[in-house]
Amino acid sequence: MPSKVLVTGAAGFIGRHVARRFSEAGWSVIGLGHGTWSFEEARSWGIEEWHAADISFDALSALVAVPDALVHCAGSGTVGYSLSHPYQDFQRSAGTAAAVLEYVRLRAPLTRLVLLSSAAVYGQGGTEAVREDGPLNPVSPYGVHKMFGEMLCRMYGAQYGVSSAVVRFFSVYGDNLRKQLLWDACNRAASGDLTFAGSGEETRDWLHVMDAAELLFTAVEYASSLSPVVNGGTGDSPTIAEVLEVLFYGLGIHEKPVFSGMARQGDPLHYRADVDAARRWGWRSKVGWRDGVRAYAQWFKARRL
Repeated sequence: MPSKVLVTGAAGFIGRHVARRFSEAGWSVIGLGHGTWSFEEARSWGIEEWHAADISFDALSALVAVPDALVHCAGSGTVGYSLSHPYQDFQRSAGTAAAVLEYVRLRAPLTRLVLLSSAAVYGQGGTEAVREDGPLNPVSPYGVHKMFGEMLCRMYGAQYGVSSAVVRFFSVYGDNLRKQLLWDACNRAASGDLTFAGSGEETRDWLHVMDAAELLFTAVEYASSLSPVVNGGTGDSPTIAEVLEVLFYGLGIHEKPVFSGMARQGDPLHYRADVDAARRWGWRSKVGWRDGVRAYAQWFKARRL
């Protein structure tokens, strides 16, 4: 029989790519989370069994099949939401992490868990690449709640032997992502607004969602009671201005973005991942940010036709 994987948040942007990656490798994929999918749409992403429910201990325990692996893609998604709704963000992030860990402890002790975390746990990054063993100093509720999830993984490993691995993602993007900078920039540009917050010199490490899914697939093999942590990035960190210029060119706009100089609350100035740990797992990113951003521009143009 094929191995079974449970993907929480499988209807989300990262979750559906994770589901497809496991399915392509021959795994049987169960999805749990928000969203109403047709049978055909779920199967197109490799999901054989879909359960629409909040991520809770009860919902997890109601599943008939005990998975060999669990990839926890559900949870909070933006810094902005965490600032306006800190309690709800805590429930979505740390609360659901506690639920999946307790489910594994009591119902599926042999299941290997992979937790999605975020570079937001580091806080204000510098120009140097951020290592996993560096200090954690989150500056937003979003980052604090992701840090809590990681701490729970370590505690459940040390106290109960739960096997987990943590991936701290930087800026994940790709076709069909309808939020964050690229989506906002495309819509602004379409309406003639080329003004953005910040200075434009802020840097980010952009990881394509296909590479992110591959890293989560790889992480299952390395889950253990020590709860190892790796960064999910590329090691490259273009400025926001550079990224928007490539995006605008892909959209057919030959003007440069304008920046207000006013940074948004909770946004760090710089982020660049040290990815040596992920590379030691045998993983490599394959999609360069320029190619990925150009593809995103083409996707956005095609959906407007």
